[in-house]
Amino acid sequence: MPPEVEPRCSVRAAREALARPVRRRGKELENAIFEAALDQLTSGGYARLTMEGVAAAARTGKAALYRRWASKVELVIDALDSTLPRPHGVPDLGSARAELLQLIELFTDAICSRSGAALHALMAELSQQQAEVFKDFIVRRVIGPTKDTILDILRRGVARGEVRPDAVSPLVADVVPAILMFQVKLFDGGLAPDFAVRLVDDVLVPMVRQPQPQPTPAPERSGASVSGLRLETAPLERAASPEPGCPARRGCFAERSP
Repeated sequence: MPPEVEPRCSVRAAREALARPVRRRGKELENAIFEAALDQLTSGGYARLTMEGVAAAARTGKAALYRRWASKVELVIDALDSTLPRPHGVPDLGSARAELLQLIELFTDAICSRSGAALHALMAELSQQQAEVFKDFIVRRVIGPTKDTILDILRRGVARGEVRPDAVSPLVADVVPAILMFQVKLFDGGLAPDFAVRLVDDVLVPMVRQPQPQPTPAPERSGASVSGLRLETAPLERAASPEPGCPARRGCFAERSP
């Protein structure tokens, strides 16, 4: 046997082994399919994603996909749902700033991850009809829960006295998801490392914080100023003018005889 035949056979056998379906069930199989779908979405875009391609990348059969999802729309929605962060349950950290920062860092980490890249690729090429389907998913899965959590954080801030009561409004809660979706739509994972801190400190905190009461200025006392120094004069307890009969030059208080 020529010496080069064995390596060729080994390569062919390795390819066949990689192409052969792997027996997995339940959550393990679903996770493999979701990973393959996100990889296909990120690398080739939504238009080129196919059920056959996902099945091949996940090393399973097409039947395993069609038993669970009737179309690639349903598959992509479930794949995103499995990886996007869930904004519920931000604990009471003692300050609205700390809680807002934790929430936003949760999403900035996701934007810079594979699921964020997949969402960016998806939003970049959808037709209007397809966008409506995914828009409903984004509103239900991301925007709605995020707004609810922000309102909870602001209510706790009001109770602590650090947030204005009128800042607890849906319009204020819209700011965070609007900015995050803008970043996903226009930028492919290019967030600055301090993006979350700047969003909280430069935008959110000035927008919602309770104004601090201004100190009341102390009343000015009467007196003359000499060379920039104010000389205080205590009020006189007696009249400064001399009594009748007292020599004016002495400036004294006359003693009355009984």
